[in-house]
Amino acid sequence: MPAATYDVTDLKRRMQGALQSLKQELGGLRTGRASTALLDHIQAEVYGAHMPLNQLASISVPEPRLITVQVWDKGAIHAVEKAIVAANIGLTPNTEGQVIRLRVPELNQERRKELVKVAHKYAETARVAVRHVRRDGMEALKKAEKDGKMSRDDHDRLGDEVQKATDHAIADIDQALAAKEKEIMTV
Repeated sequence: MPAATYDVTDLKRRMQGALQSLKQELGGLRTGRASTALLDHIQAEVYGAHMPLNQLASISVPEPRLITVQVWDKGAIHAVEKAIVAANIGLTPNTEGQVIRLRVPELNQERRKELVKVAHKYAETARVAVRHVRRDGMEALKKAEKDGKMSRDDHDRLGDEVQKATDHAIADIDQALAAKEKEIMTV
């Protein structure tokens, strides 16, 4: 693999994938502020299959502490309610016709601290994923140099690029964590 064909952009893309996954997980943390992301992972059993809520209803946030779920099929209302309760996210469905209202209660300080710990775990998982991508990239560089497909100078230069990409991805993860922590503690 000549140095010109070694592509650091693939490693950067994989590192960004870890960051996107982290952002998705952080979006699902209940912060006391209504967000449609709170319902993203919930699936209801309807028509003999498990289906995501967004395929059964329109989900919106008309107020800062309210989520509405407009179920399209009257026959699926009970299944959607049951799925929301079973998800154990601390929201109680209040149904009026085909609209399910979910009031998002205030968080107490103890629960906020627990959510921050969960956010830190998510961030550490993302950092580990980025480090694994870095390790894979460095091993590929080492192998290319050992096999004579790359000079020592190219190995060092590309190794520096991989490290810079890693540092950038870790900084992005830390920034996302800090923003979520601030959001949790100041809602």
